[in-house]
Amino acid sequence: MSRFTFLPLLLLLLLCVWSHRSTAAHDSANPRECGQCIQESCELVRCQAPELSVRDDCGCCEQCLGAEGELCGGRGGAGRGRHARCGPGLVCVSQSREVLEEPLPEELEGTGLCVCKEDGAVCGSDGRSYQSVCALHLHSWVSVRAGRERVHKAHDGECKLAPVIVTPPKKIHNVTGAQVYLSCEVKAVPTPVISWKKITESPKGVKLLEELPGDRVNMAVQVRGGPSKHESTGWVLINPLTKEDEGVYQCHATNMVGETQSYGTIKVTELSKYKKMNFIASDDDI
Repeated sequence: MSRFTFLPLLLLLLLCVWSHRSTAAHDSANPRECGQCIQESCELVRCQAPELSVRDDCGCCEQCLGAEGELCGGRGGAGRGRHARCGPGLVCVSQSREVLEEPLPEELEGTGLCVCKEDGAVCGSDGRSYQSVCALHLHSWVSVRAGRERVHKAHDGECKLAPVIVTPPKKIHNVTGAQVYLSCEVKAVPTPVISWKKITESPKGVKLLEELPGDRVNMAVQVRGGPSKHESTGWVLINPLTKEDEGVYQCHATNMVGETQSYGTIKVTELSKYKKMNFIASDDDI
């Protein structure tokens, strides 16, 4: 064989070797390369719901899709910093460095959070409010798995809730001249209107509701939101306390769904009588 015939064959052989190495390197760098499936070697996983259970890229081991608020994505391949894909109705949103108080650990670089595609609270057929339709779907899947009824979206926005007294007014006993207050916590959607009334009796014995504060110069009524979401707190403040302030007080709450009320009482002792009682008690102790 002449050297002119051997040279093309040598070049062809080198080209084949280079091509094989290039292909092998590409395959080894491909995280989707799959070997023989040995399910006994798969990690045992338990997803929040069957709808979040899928097979991995090789169709071998079971994996869980990310639920709302869980980590997703990542720069590494499977098992090397790579987190779950998001479940149905969710998208993986990158975590912005601008809103993070501290830099992400190396293993979390490039990760995001699963966020519902449909933003906004919804009301479920079970009368509960959910932060998103994705949260409702997850609850429904878990409910069905437990043998309960499926939950569907009743309407957008939070469920309407008639006022419910969370903390009723208390019973108060104090002396004239003191500063006292009654408070009342109410939960409702939409936010309720809270008012205070004092129950009095007419000369004929008929019970009357006196709207407060009215023209009482020693009394003030305040209302503010909280302490928890969908709650409002109302106060009636009395300073200085007089004997005429003794009686039963009504906390009344109302919104477009309904209304409710609760009662507190104030008992008043004349300061002069209180001092005299203490003086007599002191003499008895001597």
